[in-house]
Amino acid sequence: MKENIAQATIESLLQYFDRLIPLGREEKELIAEKFHPRLYRRRQYALQEGDVCTQFYFVVRGCLRMYKVDDHGNIHILQFAAKDYWINDLGSFHSMKPSELNIDALEDTMVLQISYQDLIALYTQAPKFDRIFRVLIENSFVRLQKRLLQNISSTAEERYQSFFDVYPHLANRLPQVQIAAFLGITPEFLSRLRKRLSKTPKAKP
Repeated sequence: MKENIAQATIESLLQYFDRLIPLGREEKELIAEKFHPRLYRRRQYALQEGDVCTQFYFVVRGCLRMYKVDDHGNIHILQFAAKDYWINDLGSFHSMKPSELNIDALEDTMVLQISYQDLIALYTQAPKFDRIFRVLIENSFVRLQKRLLQNISSTAEERYQSFFDVYPHLANRLPQVQIAAFLGITPEFLSRLRKRLSKTPKAKP
């Protein structure tokens, strides 16, 4: 039974890679060898501030969040990762230094995780993955850059609309407090914003 679950989990990652670039038999075998399934229960940490980030996570189902807690106890969410998303603290992962971030599960979440050592071995044994992960990291950097620009130049309404564009599948799954922490506004303000937008007439096509 466990082998069937593990195979189905690996298959989801193989399908993900095949959408980017076709994989050969040996490359698929390497994926099954280097990536390991793990279930994180709701509220369970995948990474805690002060620990070194040793894994790169691919989400098969569920949802993880990466966030920072400031000196006043406020939570600032940098990223959500649901199905087919990747997440880790890249700085800690590559430097092997303690992380300033937390990653935990908002739902029971199944991931495939790969260690830094196994990822480097994957690059060496199959150079195709070096290119794939370079693109993944570049795309992640672009998304974070856009978020930074939005936080300094966009209205709360524009940030809310951008959240829907990036995470349409999470809008009705996440508690309002989580979305507010991602947008950098209070839950009360988000509630008022949602009510106002729901009353705004939609433009006719």
